[in-house]
Amino acid sequence: MPTIGVDKEDLFQLLGRSYTTEEFDELCFQFGIELDEDTTEECQGDERPQLKIEVPANRYDMLCIEGIAQALNEFLGNEQPPKYTLNPLKPEISLTIKESVFPVRQYAASAILRNVTFNQRAYDSFIALQDKLHTNLCRNRTLVAIGTHDLDTLTPPFTYEGLAPKDIKFKPLNQTKEFNGEELMEFYEKDKNLGKYVPIIKDSPVYPVMLDANRTVASLPPIINSDHSKITLNTKNVWIDVTGTDRTKTEIVINQIVAMFSRYSQTPFEIEPIQIISEHNGQTRVTPNIAPREFKAETAYINSCLGLNYSGEEIAKLLKKMALDATPSTSEDGILNVKVPITRSDVLHQCDIMEDAAIAYGYDNLKKTHPNSESMVASALPVNKVADILRLATSQAGYLEVMPLTLCSHDENFAWLRAKDDGTKAVKLENPKTIEYQVVRTTLLPGLLKTVKENRKHSLPIKVFECGDIVLKDDKLERGAFNQRNWAAMYVGKASGFEYVQGLLGKIMQTMRTPWLEKPQEDKRRGYWIEEDKSNPTFFDGRGAKVLFRSQEGGKAVEVGSIGVLHPEVMNHFDIPYAGSVVEINAEVFL
Repeated sequence: MPTIGVDKEDLFQLLGRSYTTEEFDELCFQFGIELDEDTTEECQGDERPQLKIEVPANRYDMLCIEGIAQALNEFLGNEQPPKYTLNPLKPEISLTIKESVFPVRQYAASAILRNVTFNQRAYDSFIALQDKLHTNLCRNRTLVAIGTHDLDTLTPPFTYEGLAPKDIKFKPLNQTKEFNGEELMEFYEKDKNLGKYVPIIKDSPVYPVMLDANRTVASLPPIINSDHSKITLNTKNVWIDVTGTDRTKTEIVINQIVAMFSRYSQTPFEIEPIQIISEHNGQTRVTPNIAPREFKAETAYINSCLGLNYSGEEIAKLLKKMALDATPSTSEDGILNVKVPITRSDVLHQCDIMEDAAIAYGYDNLKKTHPNSESMVASALPVNKVADILRLATSQAGYLEVMPLTLCSHDENFAWLRAKDDGTKAVKLENPKTIEYQVVRTTLLPGLLKTVKENRKHSLPIKVFECGDIVLKDDKLERGAFNQRNWAAMYVGKASGFEYVQGLLGKIMQTMRTPWLEKPQEDKRRGYWIEEDKSNPTFFDGRGAKVLFRSQEGGKAVEVGSIGVLHPEVMNHFDIPYAGSVVEINAEVFL
């Protein structure tokens, strides 16, 4: 969690009263932040005391003194949440994102603060917020970078484009010499502050550049701004440019900056928008988007979590202390319509709204109660009971249980099993740290095969099994995927051993009181049978089958798994010099 140092006297002035250390510590506790240190006793001479406050990592609005004071004043009821406005409603200035920059840092957002008045400490806070955002949300500028400029030194409209390093020439911030792109990288590579950002774009064929109408360089994100447009205490009109590789985070950053520092404009909380034109797709949008995000929250859910019996109006009063504008729905009973301001990007779900209601009510005011539901008493899940039965039965048949990882490489899950990825099954990691952990497995086979590979020098036959979860995509679900408990067993030896895994399947079905149906078309009882499967490339041609299961008498048969002799190519991919057979079924069909 980030720790923010704020001027003690300035903060108390913004809060409208002075606090003792104990009183302010208690206020922080009530709000859900923590007073880490009060430096009053350590200050010497003219040194101003500071309060070091630890704030939640997702409360980007509290990374500066302005945001902390605003949040605490709203919590205390001293102030109403600010009303942000755009003036003019239709932007007069545009920023065009050229197609040339798309492969490097393709997103941008921008805004202008007119007629601002900074004193030294407000100016320092403005710069410090950018540094905190760069470290926190922006992931050291890899995702987002911020530039601030004196608008009066530049000529709109602006363009954001990618240029060859040798074609970029400007004087960096606080430097007296002009550099081209290559020289600038060499110069800042050894800089202790900016050197860590150089690798982000150094090897790119083009560098992202922010230019005005006269082709004057304003910034080279994410490295450095131009000295030509640097802001000072005398700056009146501030142009903010935000660039990045993540559009959502780019827009969160521009919203946070204008929300915190539009208070210093001549008309407080008034922001001048900019039209963003994306050349590569022809789309246009206006930033910042200050429209509140709308959520629905159930009063019953909030009351059940907090042990309260509040009406919608009473919960709305609590949420107002947390800057959330809530009103009971006129069309749906027990529903709150909640508007979330641009400062609260941390609110993503009604559970976040419930948490805010708890903070406003006071965690120390919540009463200890016993749960009214018997579901709060711990008991084994039915699927775990089934899994335990399958484990016991399989181990009794002489198979050893293995517990491999649920993540594997894409090739292990598809190509090495001679299967094709159609994009509808596997959940893929967006940024895998290693090639071995690219997808969440959709079958238990990779884990069993890798285990046999590492133990292939052991005496034959090798008989292993696993009863564990796979993950499959389902776009109809809110989370987009679901877990499924599978059971699989493998026999590896000099002969394929198909009869062994088929016999094991029979034992498992017998354990689960599921009879074999010799003639399933005539025999309509609950039971199972197998049918040849010529479409499964994982198995040797003509030696693979589907496992079919009828859960109730007269019911519809469903495919619950597969059984067969593994194709020699599959065994070779996993460096196993033997033949093998495998059976895998969905264990949840027995629930």
